[in-house]
Amino acid sequence: MKDLAIVYFGADRPGANISEALLNSRWNQDMLTGFPAAYFAIKAFSETDMSADLKKIDVPTLILHGDVDQIVPIGNAYRSSKLIPNATLKVYPGAPHAIISTSKSAVNEDLLNFVKVGQNQNKGVSLPDQKLSRVAADALKTP
Repeated sequence: MKDLAIVYFGADRPGANISEALLNSRWNQDMLTGFPAAYFAIKAFSETDMSADLKKIDVPTLILHGDVDQIVPIGNAYRSSKLIPNATLKVYPGAPHAIISTSKSAVNEDLLNFVKVGQNQNKGVSLPDQKLSRVAADALKTP
């Protein structure tokens, strides 16, 4: 399982500078998953065609992907960006699967820019009222 953490962060790539603490943290998370859960998750991700579901997404969508991701091939990101109407694909050169850890400043900047653009495009547009479930509404009450 330790090898998976190395691949996850791209620590096996030339010039990679991934701390031992980060690798150990990922390994600990992997070990807590348990074999059956990991097996069935990988099976579902690799065997389920989600094309029809992706085509139904009707909100602006930002897809972030590292171009040296060894866990999810970059082709998946290109395919998803073509299936989702109004999708934006941002590819991080030299980035592995764990872009939120290895490219966190760039990811944060891109997320913020995506939200700002969305806000500017929707000025003057009122959003529909959202109906909250009783559980969600109760959580909003102040004591």
